[in-house]
Amino acid sequence: MNPNKKVPAWRQHIMRVLFLLNFISLAPDNWSSIIFPNEPVDAMTGVAISFYAALSLLCIPAMRFPLKFTPLLLIQLVYKSAWLIGVYLPVKSSGSVNESLESWFWVMAPGIIIDVLVIPWGYVYREYLKGFFQFKQTS
Repeated sequence: MNPNKKVPAWRQHIMRVLFLLNFISLAPDNWSSIIFPNEPVDAMTGVAISFYAALSLLCIPAMRFPLKFTPLLLIQLVYKSAWLIGVYLPVKSSGSVNESLESWFWVMAPGIIIDVLVIPWGYVYREYLKGFFQFKQTS
């Protein structure tokens, strides 16, 4: 059976919109920083810029094949959740949140919610998790 048939068309369209929004929000700043750098950046900033630039490019074919690119949304969910748990919450609990960190919170937290709502969890289960621990025996 075609896995696309199990995911409603409306959900795939919502995924396409999310991939488009990701592209629009990530590509201009990150690719301009790579192609026309204003100044040298430290290694971790360079990694982040390169990651977001790559993610933005991968969103182009993802708009055409949203289910095949579901792992991009999973990566997005995981890195935003990791940031929230590993960066924001410890600083918040210490009472030393600054304006920059607070502004990133308002990017990451809604992104987590959107990803949770948009990701086709039944598809993720069927395609990635259901047979994960089932190994074929070779003769």
